[in-house]
Amino acid sequence: MAGSGTAHLRPAEQVVLRVADLVVAFPAGRGREVRAVSGVSFDVARGETLGIVGESGCGKSSAARALMQLPPPRAGSVRLDGVELTALRGEELRRTRRRLQMVFQDPISSLNPRRRIRDIVAEGTRVWGLGDSRVDEMLEAVGLDPKTAAVRRPHEFSGGQCQRVSIARALVPEPEVLICDEPVSALDVSVQAQILGLLEDLKHRYRLTLVFIAHDLAVVKNVSDRILVMYLGKVCELAPSTVLVDHPAHPYTRALLSAIPRSGLDLPPSDHLITGEPPSPVTPPTGCRFRTRCPKAAPRCESEEPAMRAIDDDHWVACHFPEQGEE
Repeated sequence: MAGSGTAHLRPAEQVVLRVADLVVAFPAGRGREVRAVSGVSFDVARGETLGIVGESGCGKSSAARALMQLPPPRAGSVRLDGVELTALRGEELRRTRRRLQMVFQDPISSLNPRRRIRDIVAEGTRVWGLGDSRVDEMLEAVGLDPKTAAVRRPHEFSGGQCQRVSIARALVPEPEVLICDEPVSALDVSVQAQILGLLEDLKHRYRLTLVFIAHDLAVVKNVSDRILVMYLGKVCELAPSTVLVDHPAHPYTRALLSAIPRSGLDLPPSDHLITGEPPSPVTPPTGCRFRTRCPKAAPRCESEEPAMRAIDDDHWVACHFPEQGEE
């Protein structure tokens, strides 16, 4: 699933965030490296929510941090409203980051335990010289009372409340794009629903564009306009949410959907069963990276890496033997 190329990217004037051939690599000792992200390309239209889903270790969080240039990617392009972020340095990058903010997975550890909530939320206003006038507005927007919440510290709040604080902090600089990296995975199911509803409300109120990352396709499908499926650093499939759920084309996508209780998909076991653990990202399989766990693998899958190709309007898949028109 390498070499996905950029054929599935939409014209630049239609999108606010455009990522092309992104590569993120980390040293793995003994002269080896892990390519956490290998040639990933996607774009996000203004006002859209793009969901990115895959198992732990698939590279989705590494891709999210690379968008923020934390750290910068090994290779590839990240354009925000046409501005190439990978070419920016110092003050210019710092100013541009105001337009691209992030909400992290663990809401409690992402907040400084020694600081009061007002100071945590106001951090962005001081960095960008905006003044503190938006702090109360953002606390109210995320459902917290500024009068009582502002003087408390993170340990006095629940996980869900801490995530609300994190969201308020991210919104203070008035970003265009909000990257949500597993924002509900550490929360109870009932609290997850509240945070997801809050993000949807804030998206419309502040005209945000969202990149929503999770390992749970059941969560992603309910909040996303389009979904990108990743496996071992590569893109498997990209489609509008309803299309991907109703007509999954890649065997890995079908496997993820089959794991959702009462998903509504009548998939024969032989079509969606995968076994074993993902291969090591240090030495990924040749050809299709999913072939070692795929029930449809053939000799071609070992020798030839599938490229992203369109199987319908705005539905792209990297598979030699995709399902088409089936549920």
